[in-house]
Amino acid sequence: MAFLDQHKKLERNASLLLGASLFVVLIGGAVEIVPLFYLQNTIEHVEGVRPYSPLELAGRNIYVREGCYVCHSQMIRPMRDEVERYGHYSLAAESMYDHPFQWGSKRTGPDLARVGGRYSDSWHVQHLTEPRSVVPESIMPPYGFLEDTPIDGQYIADAMATNREVGVPYTDEQIASAQADFLVQADPEGDTDGLLERYPGAHVANADELQGVSEMDALVAYLQVLGTMVDFSTFTPDASR
Repeated sequence: MAFLDQHKKLERNASLLLGASLFVVLIGGAVEIVPLFYLQNTIEHVEGVRPYSPLELAGRNIYVREGCYVCHSQMIRPMRDEVERYGHYSLAAESMYDHPFQWGSKRTGPDLARVGGRYSDSWHVQHLTEPRSVVPESIMPPYGFLEDTPIDGQYIADAMATNREVGVPYTDEQIASAQADFLVQADPEGDTDGLLERYPGAHVANADELQGVSEMDALVAYLQVLGTMVDFSTFTPDASR
């Protein structure tokens, strides 16, 4: 009863209640924040995660421009139904070079975190051009105009340099080779050795499926890399974190 009497005093005194509430919040905040000052990095290093290639980066910019994140998330939660449907849960490291990240908050369409490599380039082109021809129940608007919009990568080096300013580790060599890498990734007849050395695992267009360099090519290149950088057959979480 004595405790309840003290509790009544706290509830009836607005200033005392405010002060006590602030004290509790400060303690909780300190417990959450202080440990972060003793960590060099809050994101574990995951082998295979790399910055986007120039064509992939251009495609990502188109993805953001067209508002694809409004209907598609890119974050698989570590829950059984999520993992069974979409694949391995998303890792923080997979978004470390995204500015801004594309986790999303709504799924009108499926999550795209693991869409890379699941479909051919031609499937993506057809789906973007006429969504209901491959997914009858889709309510996605058509994006066929992307295929008719040429893109030459003239300013992609500037975009990469800007990303480097916010922490993406593009090298001077990568930036210097940006436009050449941009063009060769969409040219299956080109010499892609340098591209693949700088961006391991980059998806190179198939001559029978993509022709030339358009905004469609860039967007498909971006979609094809999502979820492909990490080899989950060998991935082992860092137990020390």
